[in-house]
Amino acid sequence: MSASVKKIGWLSASAIVVANMVGSGVFASLGLQLEIAQNTWTIISLWFIGWIMALFGAFSYAELGTQLPKSGGEYYYLTKIYHPFVGYLAGWVSLTVGFSASIALSAMAMGEYTTLLIGIPPYIIAIVTVLLISFIHSFSIQQSSSFQNIFTTVKVCLMIFLVVACFYLPSAGNAFNWSDSWKGEVFSSGYAASLILVVYAYSGWNAAAYIVEEIEVPEVNLPKALVGGTVLISILYFLIQLAFLNQAPLEALQGKVEVGQIVAEYAFGFKGGITISFIIALFLISSLSAMVWVGPRVTRAMAEDYHIWRFLSKDNIHGIPVRAIWLQAAISIFMVLTGSFKQVLLYSGFVLQLISTLAVLGVIIRRIQARNGGYKSPGYPIFQIIYIVISLWILGYMIIDQPYESLIGLLNLVLGAISYWRSKKIEEYLNP
Repeated sequence: MSASVKKIGWLSASAIVVANMVGSGVFASLGLQLEIAQNTWTIISLWFIGWIMALFGAFSYAELGTQLPKSGGEYYYLTKIYHPFVGYLAGWVSLTVGFSASIALSAMAMGEYTTLLIGIPPYIIAIVTVLLISFIHSFSIQQSSSFQNIFTTVKVCLMIFLVVACFYLPSAGNAFNWSDSWKGEVFSSGYAASLILVVYAYSGWNAAAYIVEEIEVPEVNLPKALVGGTVLISILYFLIQLAFLNQAPLEALQGKVEVGQIVAEYAFGFKGGITISFIIALFLISSLSAMVWVGPRVTRAMAEDYHIWRFLSKDNIHGIPVRAIWLQAAISIFMVLTGSFKQVLLYSGFVLQLISTLAVLGVIIRRIQARNGGYKSPGYPIFQIIYIVISLWILGYMIIDQPYESLIGLLNLVLGAISYWRSKKIEEYLNP
């Protein structure tokens, strides 16, 4: 990226983290969790573990990002820590299911939330939204930053309003269950699958690490953005789940993606619910926007290193990887047209958790190699070990409880390995 391109401060970097975190997961995953676990203590424990994972992960990525200050996230980290092949797989995952899947999920959820208001099929709304946001981010970093800051501010304010309203307004019934049935739920294989849904909802805490080269004084501003944004949103996450449970009965929420809309109808009536659904759609625009901004930076980093992706490395005059933005948009639209919300969430969540676990393990490896400098994660190595252990537990149970989605995730890695092999063959042919 050109050195003349203006960089962003910690506030804009924090907005990227907040916008990435508050996406479809927080408004859609509760209904899917309630299919498996109905006890309120179980639900709270899921969100608490998700918070621990996000916070410990943010500490770890802040250390990696300040020691390896190049945009690209796990692609760059795993290339430097392990081997170019491992880094390539991380980049492949980011390209094919990481950001693209998250964009598709936010767009799909947005379609569900707005279809009643505007009378257009959800998948059409999703596709148009992906195209429009990709267009907005195809010009300059300043335009992306301004757009992001405005929508993120609106998102946080409206989340607070929704929490207060759900607790303040009377409810016809609630989904609270404070019995001791949690004992059977937390030791089931379904609990780990539910945790994948929560971990996905928290995903985005690492967003600023993908654009570290676009952040001013990253050794200071990157940790502030990652940790500060994670703590703020985690508090809101706990409150909004309890608010949803307080406002609507269990049978109305179970298995539903549009939980926010259902809760809003119970709280404000049908017309009010439609209005709140539109507001939630604004939340999702912010999340979608952040991922459209961040994701192509990983693709660009890969494209600079591998000939097979070289055509994606070209930026416009403002340092924007336009070709990577539109490839990502095409992949997201393909997912909108071919997969269900739950399937896309589970298989992308599985493989993304595997990659982030390798990155957190990388903190320990670099410390053992005495490669210090930059920000130091507190709680080392306990925080990293806890993250890794919980991740392995989730992944193991996912293979048992959701074998189809897990297999798709692993198949994605196989395709990435084939792509890497093909790229190396091309390099050998061009440079004998």
